[in-house]
Amino acid sequence: MSSEEIRFLPYEQAAAVVGAIQEEEDVDDPDRRVFMVYSKDDRELCWFDFDEVVSEVNPVKGDKGREQITEYILHRIPDWVLEQ
Repeated sequence: MSSEEIRFLPYEQAAAVVGAIQEEEDVDDPDRRVFMVYSKDDRELCWFDFDEVVSEVNPVKGDKGREQITEYILHRIPDWVLEQ
């Protein structure tokens, strides 16, 4: 485990950088789902484990649930995505 602490972008900055959050199959494990985060210019920025996010957020069904997940992820975009 790294001794470096993960720093997150401020919400407003993350919202300005992130273009899409999509649920996808993990390319290394077809039985696993991830939330892939893309930039406004379609670059992969980072990903989040689907099961972990859903367990943490416990979203409601429908559009409101998608909003809950989006908010959760936008508050957790690591600052290193700006270096990509």
